[in-house]
Amino acid sequence: MLKTPVIHPTIMEVLARSGHFAQVVIADGNLPVAAMSGPNSTTVHLNFRPGLLDALTVLKGILEVCPIQGATVMEKPAEANAEIHDEFKNLLGDVTWDEMERWAFYDKIRDQNTTLIIQTGEQRRFANLILTVGVVKMAEESGF
Repeated sequence: MLKTPVIHPTIMEVLARSGHFAQVVIADGNLPVAAMSGPNSTTVHLNFRPGLLDALTVLKGILEVCPIQGATVMEKPAEANAEIHDEFKNLLGDVTWDEMERWAFYDKIRDQNTTLIIQTGEQRRFANLILTVGVVKMAEESGF
């Protein structure tokens, strides 16, 4: 029995074998994940129903079990709303932040470094997020 905040067996297994610089994708309900799978990626479908589970809930869970050093989102058109990007930034805190052109973003998802794609029920546009896994700091590096 797990006592971690995330208990999904596939997510935990893939995160456990994802090392430094691995990519974890949190996808909204509209991303065609079947076309995004890379050579080393595992897809987990959490999009049972629109709005369940949303991207922010999944991000909070990932942050509780895995160190993240960077995040990448898709650039939005000037007229589009992407308030969720601000919510991502708020949750992520001090990490490297990048925005990429749409097709480059899709190519980055298909990269060999992507180990996990989690499709959520998120319905907001531009709610796809690529996370770069960081390292767990040793006690002497953390000041403990």
